[in-house]
Amino acid sequence: MGLPSGDAPAASTRTAPDLARWRGQAARVTITRDDWGIPHVVGESDADAVFGMTYAQAEDDFDRIETNYLVSLGRLAEAEGESAIWQDLRQRLFLDLQVLKGDYAKSPAWLRKLMRAWADGLNWYLATHREVRPRVIKRFEPWMVLSFSEGSIGGDIEQVSLTRLEAFYGNRAVAMTDEEREPLFHKPTGSNGMAIAPGRTRNGHALLLINPHTSFFFRSEQQVTSGEGLNVYGAVTWGQFFVYQGFNADAGWMHTSSGVDNVDEFAETIVTGADGSRSYRYGDALRPVRTETITLSYRTADGRRAQRGFTTFATHHGPIVREVDGRWIASALMNRPVEALQQSFLRTKARDYAGFLKVAGFKANSSNNTLFADSKGQIAFLTPPFVPVRNDRFDYRRPVDGSDPATGWRGLHSLQSLPQAVNPNNGWVFNTNNWPWTAAGADSPEVADYPRYFDQAGENPRGPQAIRVLNARSDFTPQTLIAAAFDPYLTVFARLVPGLIAAWDRLPGGDRQKARLGGPIRLLRGWDHRWAADSTATSLAVFWGEALWASSDQPAKDAGLSVWDYMAGHATDARRLAALEAAAERLTQDFGSWQVPWGEINRFQRNDGAIVQKFDDAKPSIPVPFTSARWGSLASFRAERRPGTKRWYGTGGNSFVAVVEFGPRVRAWAVTAGGASGHPGSPHFDDQAERYASGDLRPVYFSPDDLEGHIERRYRPGF
Repeated sequence: MGLPSGDAPAASTRTAPDLARWRGQAARVTITRDDWGIPHVVGESDADAVFGMTYAQAEDDFDRIETNYLVSLGRLAEAEGESAIWQDLRQRLFLDLQVLKGDYAKSPAWLRKLMRAWADGLNWYLATHREVRPRVIKRFEPWMVLSFSEGSIGGDIEQVSLTRLEAFYGNRAVAMTDEEREPLFHKPTGSNGMAIAPGRTRNGHALLLINPHTSFFFRSEQQVTSGEGLNVYGAVTWGQFFVYQGFNADAGWMHTSSGVDNVDEFAETIVTGADGSRSYRYGDALRPVRTETITLSYRTADGRRAQRGFTTFATHHGPIVREVDGRWIASALMNRPVEALQQSFLRTKARDYAGFLKVAGFKANSSNNTLFADSKGQIAFLTPPFVPVRNDRFDYRRPVDGSDPATGWRGLHSLQSLPQAVNPNNGWVFNTNNWPWTAAGADSPEVADYPRYFDQAGENPRGPQAIRVLNARSDFTPQTLIAAAFDPYLTVFARLVPGLIAAWDRLPGGDRQKARLGGPIRLLRGWDHRWAADSTATSLAVFWGEALWASSDQPAKDAGLSVWDYMAGHATDARRLAALEAAAERLTQDFGSWQVPWGEINRFQRNDGAIVQKFDDAKPSIPVPFTSARWGSLASFRAERRPGTKRWYGTGGNSFVAVVEFGPRVRAWAVTAGGASGHPGSPHFDDQAERYASGDLRPVYFSPDDLEGHIERRYRPGF
């Protein structure tokens, strides 16, 4: 593989014909910024709209756009140095830039038009903002968008361990990170989606909750409209030209990370010939190992550019990513960029369930469940449409024997054979990144009807909480659905705290530990297991839970249990009480008392526009009442102490929250973490922070008459 295009000096990236074409397309686009700074883009054609939406994204945060493409193209080391070389290598094992260029050339004409408009919009932004200095990509090419054609927060490729990859291709031992030891779907993260049928709403209209839990500022909020029928609103992953989670006038969709097993590993038996050639055993035959040289560029410490070459290996199962007990491990995952980009864009124009399902026929979403609702009153829970057919007698949670043809993928499941719940009798569907077997209550898919590989996530504490709030009423309104999304009940502590209190009650009357913990136990005994900013019990419970989790994590893994189940049913009295002592001591050490309001600890702070920001206790911050999803909170705020701080600052969880009502006229309410702009000098850098922390969603200006009276600026890109 040679160096990709896009490295020419800046002076050669803006020719006169280019500038004339970009200027002409910009004249067919209008961007209206509302009073929250959110862009409403209107283009004469879909391509014009794409041109405008990418330009508007670049105005708000070009750095995040470029960074996403440095990652997806396998070029991050060109900006960040040799430390990123292994991440780039992982990307390039699965993604050949020359193949992407060929895929672009073979794409449908309508899609190529959109890809050209995407690149032109970004290049026009750079041409009209000479002060912006890209770190690497000085000119965007249309084919590049195929490297980033599916908008989820944690792509399939992230399941490939970077440290094990480095150990194999760097031929040295490397310690695994904590992130790699705990798979993504086992971590207390993810998203919430709920859809409610008209029969369970006061107004007789379907409702949809859109609540992705991502790293903060991962997506922008936009409305994009064209004269070719496009009119969509929602969350757009920086640098992409489709709304990933959102709605149009008639239909809406929310994606949640799925526990379906769609990434498999195959243990290959390698045979080395007398001439040094390598083969791998497959059935009774030997097949040659595919060998390729990948050359990666990286930035040196003194700012120069250097290169490093790797000889890489692959079998028909996929690229080799590590070695275990002398066997090479090949990784298989979905790699369908053209189909994924078509599916991602066309679903934004689907007007009902039938249209949405037709688009799902591309089978190019491998990592996300979908919650769907439309103006016809239809609701649905759907699992990813890309699911390989496998022999269920094998355990695909571990590497299977690649030499046995019976372990291989045998095509894809039909859409009809996937777990789903469409218009269930109970009137609601949901997912919290948990298993699909409770998605519609009693009307859910039955686990016994499906192979094991349809779920690796299991249940999580948000699942019972979602069922609790959905069953609580049959007269939902948009406002009560918002309230349900921020319901403060913490299912984990409702389950765990009684065991702690019982452990304290069992201590002998004269026990010193009983005396020391008497105050904390009284506080927790009287607690209603609900988070609140002014709640000292929330602080004590969270610090106790964190301490108990830390001491239970490895024993739970050894026992093959979730940490929640281990803490509830297997933690000893001594472990529970020791964790409470540790929590009280830590609170006192950091804050002067074990009775500290939760809002004094749990804070939202946005003090710079960096992708990895620095936190500072001396700078302004906002109290956040909700906790991590780890404790069963539907509204999630992933916070912890940062270098040099005592307070906990969040970097993920609730990011974009929206509730949509599909009546004769669509209505919606939304909030974005911080604000629409990535520039600290903008009034829209953090103007939504207070609303975010309090769950006070603002009205969405979807129709032109909604927008009137709320216009901050209207302009054409670059003019």
